[in-house]
Amino acid sequence: MRPGLTAAGLITLAALLGAVSRQAETAAQLLGLTLSGVLFATGLAVALTGNRESLFRLDHFFPFLNRKYQPQHFPTRFGRIARRFLPQSLFFDPATGRQGAVRRALRWLGPSVISSPFRRVVQGAFFALFLVLFFYVCWPYTARPAGDGAVARGGMLERIDEKTGHLHFNGMPLDESFSVGKSVFLVDEAAPPGATRTVAPFTLVATADSAPVLAPLGELSPEQFDRILLGTGPWALHTKDPEGWPSHYTDDLVAKERIAAEFFLIIDPLVSISTGIASRNWVWSLTCAGVILLVCIYIPRGFCGYLCPLGTMIDLFDWAIGKRVKRFQVAGEGWWVHIKYYLLIGILICAVFGILVSGTFSAIPVITRGLLFIGEPLQTGLQRGWHLVPPMNTGHLVSILLFAGVLALGLLRPRFWCKYVCPSGAVFSVANIFRVSERKVETSCINCNKCVEICPFDAIKPDFTTRETDCTLCQTCGGVCPTHSIKFVDRWDISNLKTLNVPPTGETALGRRGFMELWAGMGAAVVGATALTGVTRTWGANLSDPDSFRPVRPPGSVPEQEFLQMCIRCGECYKACPNNVLQSQGFQQGLEGLWTPVVNADWAGCESSCNACGQVCPTGAIRALPIEVKKSTRMGLAIVNEKTCLPFANREACQLCVDECNAAGYRAIEFTQVHTQVDDKGLPMEGTGHLAPVVLLDKCVGCGLCQTRCYGINVEEKGLLKESAIIIVAGEGKEDRML
Repeated sequence: MRPGLTAAGLITLAALLGAVSRQAETAAQLLGLTLSGVLFATGLAVALTGNRESLFRLDHFFPFLNRKYQPQHFPTRFGRIARRFLPQSLFFDPATGRQGAVRRALRWLGPSVISSPFRRVVQGAFFALFLVLFFYVCWPYTARPAGDGAVARGGMLERIDEKTGHLHFNGMPLDESFSVGKSVFLVDEAAPPGATRTVAPFTLVATADSAPVLAPLGELSPEQFDRILLGTGPWALHTKDPEGWPSHYTDDLVAKERIAAEFFLIIDPLVSISTGIASRNWVWSLTCAGVILLVCIYIPRGFCGYLCPLGTMIDLFDWAIGKRVKRFQVAGEGWWVHIKYYLLIGILICAVFGILVSGTFSAIPVITRGLLFIGEPLQTGLQRGWHLVPPMNTGHLVSILLFAGVLALGLLRPRFWCKYVCPSGAVFSVANIFRVSERKVETSCINCNKCVEICPFDAIKPDFTTRETDCTLCQTCGGVCPTHSIKFVDRWDISNLKTLNVPPTGETALGRRGFMELWAGMGAAVVGATALTGVTRTWGANLSDPDSFRPVRPPGSVPEQEFLQMCIRCGECYKACPNNVLQSQGFQQGLEGLWTPVVNADWAGCESSCNACGQVCPTGAIRALPIEVKKSTRMGLAIVNEKTCLPFANREACQLCVDECNAAGYRAIEFTQVHTQVDDKGLPMEGTGHLAPVVLLDKCVGCGLCQTRCYGINVEEKGLLKESAIIIVAGEGKEDRML
């Protein structure tokens, strides 16, 4: 038997996709080309040589039922390697017939675990990875502000070296935070209020005797040079720019994101395929979807059997609840067995009409949104306080019911969703047409039916051969076969195979349910997709009406029409957003806007040091903006209601919005004098009038911090207003949205 690819190696290839990010698409393309080359070489070798022996074996199951042990025919390569390097007490003893410690432990866990432990280990590892990415990497509250850094004050400029351009100061003692070669910022301590204090960054050349010597990091502009030359001091050195833009939320996400937070979303191919069709745009995650489909050519539907966290959660539900409730169970034969294909057809038809509904049914959005609306409030309440949990709306309840329904389908049959309903699984089933590996059954099969009983994906026919489009190569069946008749090899291996259709299966080439059911299902898919498209268009965003609802979207969002066609409603951006600025939209835009992210500025404002929403978006509906670009990208415009604003209404002085805007670094609101009384000479009377806020249109980015402050103090705490007197609005000319 020729040495070839192993299942472990292929699963590792899938894991490597975690390193794929928007900056590493080339790596994904190279991996795809590599796998394509291997596939081509394999097919060419078969075509040229006519070889029908196995090119490779992927056996990694653990024999659950033993026959007499024969060293030269140990049933799996995995077992032979393990027996060579591990203690013999762990394995079956052929002399005494005693079970090994490994087998005894796995038997206690259950037949599916003992028969395919490798698959269960991989499955558990990826489920744990999903939980880490969701509850830790996307949890923003591990971020801490960087602080002000070290400061040395009181320096005076002594001279500027004409040859080197170095600046020599004196009277500026430095502590151990300042060392030669360190970057520092020169700050003008005598700068007037409101003026820029930081002059330029420098490198410390010398630090002795309170006389630091600085070398410019880059060429100084004439304005910077004149300011240094004409300045009177005193000067200060800072290890951190005191006027620099904060970035601690961004830095924290980058530090934790060893694997992309959206890893599982970008390898769910239905997410990117449907998004690309609906938006008529190239979606960056299509590259990753292509790679995982190539990997699954070698491990058919390996995503479903090994990687999918929703499948693992369904397994846990079936183990804990489903197997104990028998009254709702249905037979394995029925109209429901091909729902996933009809659902996939319907989703793609909707996408062709520009309606994206795949996020409602795709495997990974279903579980991320379910954990978002159930697990995230628990995490926030327990770790930060229940008062910080945003209120629920009708959309939350609909999503929770959908998630619960997916799990509850396990009451009908184990893994009912994965077998018959999941459209993401249907994509992989279609891709199985191009598989290069298969489950095969040899002539030693004794028709015991054990493989049919234990198969978690209903992938074994009554004649014990394989339904290739359903098989995930989980290899559970191989472990329970008493005669070791099952092998997992390349699809061209036809040696020593059992006779097909013995016993008769009653299945046709079109599937188990026949030609009429196929066309009836496809007709239902077309009619359902057309009706859903019509309902969504009728009860949708209605963007042609200038008076229709315009939600404030996250910074970097694409234009609204494309946003509704590209947002997969996964909820990843809500999870990564600090202070729950982004919240789930209800039915304000009908079905079209359901579960899309919207800024709730009454609850919180957009943090100036965060750009997480764009970094974790799997489809590009929110563009990944660098923090320097994000700080100047408009997401809306602050509008002051002069009828209710306290200074404008001449009720009392208030400058909450101005203070909040200045503290954030935007300085987009300034004061104007209102209600000033004048005397007989026309001169303003002292003590009359108020300073009222005026928004500077060229500086406001619509972060909402002003609205949050006004609402929190004047509405909730003092009860002076019924709603915030300054609000963020979106629409034409008020936001920067581009593809």
